Amino acid sequence: MTNNAKKPIKSIITFISRSAPYGHNKANLCLEMALASAVFEQDVNYVFLDDGVFQLLKGQDGSSVQSKTLGNALEALALYGIENIYADQHSLEKRGIVSADLLPGMQLVSGDEVSKLIENSDTVFNL
Repeated sequence: MTNNAKKPIKSIITFISRSAPYGHNKANLCLEMALASAVFEQDVNYVFLDDGVFQLLKGQDGSSVQSKTLGNALEALALYGIENIYADQHSLEKRGIVSADLLPGMQLVSGDEVSKLIENSDTVFNL
């Protein structure tokens, strides 16, 4: 007896989050899409650019704007198998953010490295 079940095709999906954590739903939407992709066993890159790097700050509290604290959810990405989490170094520098201000597990990358991630991806979502 042979098993003809097909293995799921794995894709590399890169999510680029460019929005501040609160004030609209782009940051949450990007997070939800990344988590859904990981649940379906896709390889996920999660890149934070521009104002998206504010999502990575330690000590966030969204309760003052009646929102869930996005930083809490980002800390759980590894539980979903999302381990490729990148912060754009230039975006951090431009906003006066240092690596000690960030949640643990972030990899700092240059613009060239972000370009390579995008180039090697099967699908890219830019929010």
